[in-house]
Amino acid sequence: MNNRHHIILLVVGALLSACAQAERDYHAEALQIHEEVFTIDTHIDTPMLLVNEGWNIAEEHSPENDEKSCVDLPRMRKGGLDAAFFAVFVGQQERIQENYVLAQEEASLMIKAINTMCDTNPSTIRLATAPEQAFINERNKYLTAFIGIENGFPVAKDISNIKKYYDMGTRYITLCHTRNNDICDSSNDNPEHNGLSEFGKDVVKEMNALGMIIDVSHISDKSFFDVIGMSTVPVIASHSSARAVCDNPRNMTDEMLLKLKENGGVIQMCILSAYVKTPPENKQREDEYAALEKKYGPWAEIKDRETRDKYSSEWYAIGAKYPEDLATVNDFVDHIDHVVNLIGIDYVGIGTDFDGGGGLRDCRDVSELPNITAELLRRGYSKDDLEKIWGGNFMRVFRQVIEKAE
Repeated sequence: MNNRHHIILLVVGALLSACAQAERDYHAEALQIHEEVFTIDTHIDTPMLLVNEGWNIAEEHSPENDEKSCVDLPRMRKGGLDAAFFAVFVGQQERIQENYVLAQEEASLMIKAINTMCDTNPSTIRLATAPEQAFINERNKYLTAFIGIENGFPVAKDISNIKKYYDMGTRYITLCHTRNNDICDSSNDNPEHNGLSEFGKDVVKEMNALGMIIDVSHISDKSFFDVIGMSTVPVIASHSSARAVCDNPRNMTDEMLLKLKENGGVIQMCILSAYVKTPPENKQREDEYAALEKKYGPWAEIKDRETRDKYSSEWYAIGAKYPEDLATVNDFVDHIDHVVNLIGIDYVGIGTDFDGGGGLRDCRDVSELPNITAELLRRGYSKDDLEKIWGGNFMRVFRQVIEKAE
């Protein structure tokens, strides 16, 4: 080998080494940032697991061996996540009195399970109902659990139920889910109320008065604009993404994002793969899912726990048989870039939807959240930017909602 070739090899080797070092540094820097800034995920569906006998959130689970769990307390520590809104999800059913009662019982059961989690693990996680409590918990090395309700169905047609859930510790309500309810139209259903119903307008006023955050994820475009026109305080989308990047009705259009900025609210970006990147067709999987629903009926209408467990087990088995081609962290950060470029760094955060379908190829559970931070660093986001994305923007809105009510 002549001297020139030797020098070229040394230079190439040095460049490769530098690249590898840069990769390692991004991840190390991400871990350090998670140690130093307050971080919150505004939407995890883990309460559905908390009510299952034998499942312990204080134990570490593996995404390889336990697909049904993306979040537990040890993995929250590993992922540098300080706080989360534990979403009390209640599926939409026919709007009759019997189902209102069942929905309220289910919501109460999950709220009780969140409280039990905190009571059972007092040295690890504490319940909070206001921003300052979470900051105190962080300083004292405790994790924080907030409570949100996903779907206003348990409110039924009784406005006093909002105060009831507020007194139980709930600090946001996602107004609806995948079907219309008494409050508003859903993004995944045919118009019924043409946006907010008359009762829904009362709900917005009551939530503003109490200091409860309004969550516009899942609601129709018209419902969103109705809420923005009525709310006297900023609102949130606890787990949504950008429709300009992934054309899904669950995502927010640029027009909606611009209105959200006018309102002073925040979009908490969701990592559910189908909201991040349009999935390729997987007909066999969809056919088997359809057969499963035909066998047991719609998930939201299954009332007994044993049947739900069977349905869930078979659902995950189908998913394992026909694995989804998941979007990546890189795809997800494209959504953050789009929102930041459109409305600015002050109106974006993260709400993963873990344990409710959220997860990326390279961010499968809460322990891998620093992978998102590393990619943001790679794209030039500063520590101050990351502090806003990981909690600062959302906590600003949270404070404003409380202060206006006071």
